[in-house]
Amino acid sequence: MPTAIQKMRKTRAAFHAAAALFTAGALTFGLSGCTSYDTTAPSGVRADRSHTDAKNAGASLGTVDCRKAKCVALTFDAGPSEHSARLLDILKEKHVPATFFLLKNHIAKYPELVRRMEREGHEVASHTWDHKILTDIDDALIREEFERPDDAIEKLTGKRPTLMRPPQGRTNNHVSELAEKEGLAQILWSVTAKDYTTNDSALIRKRVVDQTKRDGIILLHDIYKGTVPAVPGVIDELKAKGYVFVTVPQLFAPGKAEPGKIYRP
Repeated sequence: MPTAIQKMRKTRAAFHAAAALFTAGALTFGLSGCTSYDTTAPSGVRADRSHTDAKNAGASLGTVDCRKAKCVALTFDAGPSEHSARLLDILKEKHVPATFFLLKNHIAKYPELVRRMEREGHEVASHTWDHKILTDIDDALIREEFERPDDAIEKLTGKRPTLMRPPQGRTNNHVSELAEKEGLAQILWSVTAKDYTTNDSALIRKRVVDQTKRDGIILLHDIYKGTVPAVPGVIDELKAKGYVFVTVPQLFAPGKAEPGKIYRP
């Protein structure tokens, strides 16, 4: 039988093991807490109409009611680019609206494409100014990343963006607080083709189609040469599966994205 000393040693060992486990758990919680945030799904926005005037709710639905239809939002980051004109031609031909999260000097380089996006019914939003990781910079720089693209887009389209996509999807509650002050909601995604890793258009198309589900938000980049050629196939295959393409605001209707909140299917 174990002696009293052996029992004491076992008790101390168990105590130290528990303490180490607690410390590790606390550290994990602390690290994750730095980048933790809550997200809201599109269906949650549609269900919560407390901030929507019920009398005018029907007008915000447009031609699609995503409470009934099998909706999906096609979004493009970091443009415009030399490929965007062809993309807009494809979207127009196939009667598909999209949401564009635009970046810094691309806005100044292709002003007519920005105007065309707005004119042809697409949602024009921000991907920040210089693609800085928002969780790594100070408040003054974060505000600049928010304000500069919004100012540039508003000057071209007459409409100030209300949606923003954080670079690499990296955000936290503090970034959300600053976004709220700028009137911006953050939009993440549920589908990515990782088109920044390949120019294989067939592979990009397959990745998108395989991942897409109802209320999905598809992330693509119209700055890469393999992406735009994949878009017709993406549209045709998803339409064949019964999907209806909408902008992000249409996906949320009759609800509306609120500044300071983060949205992800």
